[in-house]
Amino acid sequence: MISSKIRSKYKATIGIECHVQLKTKTKLFSAVGNDAREAPPNTLVSHIDFGLPGALPVLNQEVLHLATRAAFALGTKPEKFSKFDRKHYFYPDLPKGYQISQFDQPIIAGGKVTIDLDSKTKNIGITRAHLEEDAGKSTHLVGQDFSLVDLNRAGTPLLEIVSEPDISSSAEAKAYARELYLLMRYADVSDADLYYGNMRFDVNVSVSPNNKLGTRTETKNLNSFRSVEKAVDYEIYRQIEVIEKGQRIIQETRGWNDAKQKTFSQRSKENADDYRYMPDPDLPPVVLSNDFVNKISKEMPVMPGEWRQRLEKLGLDKSHVETLLEAEIEDSQTSYLPLIEMYIDNPEESKFLANVFVNLEIPMRRDKQTLRGLKDAERAEIYSLVYKLVSNNKLNSTNAKILLTKLLTADVLPNNIEDYAKQQGLIQVSDEAAISKIVKQVIDDNPKAAADIKKGETKVIGFLVGQVMKASKGQANPEITKKLIHRQLGL
Repeated sequence: MISSKIRSKYKATIGIECHVQLKTKTKLFSAVGNDAREAPPNTLVSHIDFGLPGALPVLNQEVLHLATRAAFALGTKPEKFSKFDRKHYFYPDLPKGYQISQFDQPIIAGGKVTIDLDSKTKNIGITRAHLEEDAGKSTHLVGQDFSLVDLNRAGTPLLEIVSEPDISSSAEAKAYARELYLLMRYADVSDADLYYGNMRFDVNVSVSPNNKLGTRTETKNLNSFRSVEKAVDYEIYRQIEVIEKGQRIIQETRGWNDAKQKTFSQRSKENADDYRYMPDPDLPPVVLSNDFVNKISKEMPVMPGEWRQRLEKLGLDKSHVETLLEAEIEDSQTSYLPLIEMYIDNPEESKFLANVFVNLEIPMRRDKQTLRGLKDAERAEIYSLVYKLVSNNKLNSTNAKILLTKLLTADVLPNNIEDYAKQQGLIQVSDEAAISKIVKQVIDDNPKAAADIKKGETKVIGFLVGQVMKASKGQANPEITKKLIHRQLGL
């Protein structure tokens, strides 16, 4: 086990390659369905995917539209001129013997992803992002001397986003992967379903006791933010241990064993020369017009960075902001951020909405509770009415949560929410005479607490307030209660 003292002598350099499956209806070069999640093996294939002699690829134009959106999401513009190349290697799931990709002239050159870690921002540079077709999938059956090949994914359009080696820790690697996920989702470039491999991460890690770059390894096909973090951590410590023993790091491709939480060697790492790249003779270069690029620029939605700025102006906790950003893209039928922005001119109401979403509705949905199928306009009206009850001191925060839970799960909505809250015994009592009687009884029942308060132990007031709330079944106005306690104790 490497000690923290030894670890501190080494500098880690990390770069990440991310394969993003573009959300087109059909594949990159063939008119076959692009959603292979539930399809039986080898049912979404064509003569182009099989690589039959004479089969000619035809570029799916929607891919260019989505790649352009991705460029803007990465803080840059697409290249006006790009081209496709053939990357040669031989494997059973690649029937053509080559993969159509982009080598020296990709559709995106440059860009950045901004991460925030421990209240410090850092820009991770993007080297390039290029279009390429996916390969098929080989299945190696345990105990058998043969493998099976499924070509459903062959020809699926991918955008491979390559970062600069600007990442220096596992925490930064995880933050980068998550932010890239948010960018691709908000730009509506990909479904980015990590479970189905719509977004896969390859992490390149090297360590060095000086400013020179060490020999890197590449751990492939990581499909969660946590596995990115853990794989980077493992590789850093493994490589330091190898160097400390006087041995040499081998440049290789490694896999990740999630059960054992460790990487394992797969094969020696190829260099670009090994792939014998050549321009694809069947595909013309891609030339994007200014009109095409400008049109897509105007249709870009509000991205995560801008949403953070808007939400933080409300004084929301950063963790709440991140919860809202994730929840907005979890369910396409439910909106949170647009509803908050509807009341942005009333910051207190916007903040109330945000807190209710984070502390109530989002957890209910994530717990798969059955919620009434309310349209956004109906939800907005309900929340606005409940907010008015809270701001008018008719409803405390605890009872507001109870009321909203009932409204979100009710089979039928009440005609009048305030009347319904009264029927449920949730409306706050502000009648001083009524509360005063309860306060007197609570003080009589708790003479020691009353005596402690008179001695200056003011924190005990909270205990008496709690007893009054309990006696009133949560209906007493806590501010009035506190005032009456002071008055009756002669403070």
